[in-house]
Amino acid sequence: MGLIKYIILGLIQGITEPLPISSSGHIMIFKNLFNTNMFNDLNFEVIVNFGSFLAILIIFWKDIVKLVTGFFKYLSGKKEFKNEWKYCWLIVLGSIPVGVIGLLFKDKIESIANIKVVGIALLITAISLFIVKNIKGNKKDSEITFIDALIIGLFQVVALIPGLSRSGMVLVGCLLCKLDRESSLKYTFMLYFPVSIASFGLSSIDIIKEGLDKSLLLSYTLGLIAAFIATYFTYKWLSNIVKKGKLWKFSIYCLIVAIFVLIYFR
Repeated sequence: MGLIKYIILGLIQGITEPLPISSSGHIMIFKNLFNTNMFNDLNFEVIVNFGSFLAILIIFWKDIVKLVTGFFKYLSGKKEFKNEWKYCWLIVLGSIPVGVIGLLFKDKIESIANIKVVGIALLITAISLFIVKNIKGNKKDSEITFIDALIIGLFQVVALIPGLSRSGMVLVGCLLCKLDRESSLKYTFMLYFPVSIASFGLSSIDIIKEGLDKSLLLSYTLGLIAAFIATYFTYKWLSNIVKKGKLWKFSIYCLIVAIFVLIYFR
């Protein structure tokens, strides 16, 4: 039964990570509904998040290689790679606000994390996704400006509030900046990598200090695999939904969950 719980928690992480419905919010809801403290295990939390990270890394591997090689080719004098060089800096600029605010106010943000805040945050996510449902941008990757990146980066900062979806708020920011749907999806998950890498780095320090419970290695491994598989296929599903302009459907889901949380946990 213990192994099944870890698999279920891995699936919850994997399914909710790429979707604009807040993985952290759903984990908190799950913990409160079933009175489980399994996600208080820092090691397991980091491991299942790493499973999601690996899945998204594989999905965007070709894009990442193209951007990194293009960046250095431009620096070596090959001006035809200017777009790749610029896009890398757009990722850096879009990641700076959340990095700065996250480091400065980490403790305060964590102190307001409770189930009622999650309910309100899901309601805000629902409204935000509904607002952009009819927006049809036309900006391609090469047309994203540094102002766009800064604005979108500020939307990512807002998602530091527990229960606000990072992917959801960044997608909203992208669409408001008139990026087309495909470019919005790509930039949203390109901004995912710096945040995740920084988070893993900080969490790894704590894991090294605390040590890893070797008796739970099988449970951790199964949770990681579950998160990896769920994230991979969920992203593919999300990609189709965004490209079809059906992102608003998640606003209905977030609204239903928000109402449930605010009534059930009042």
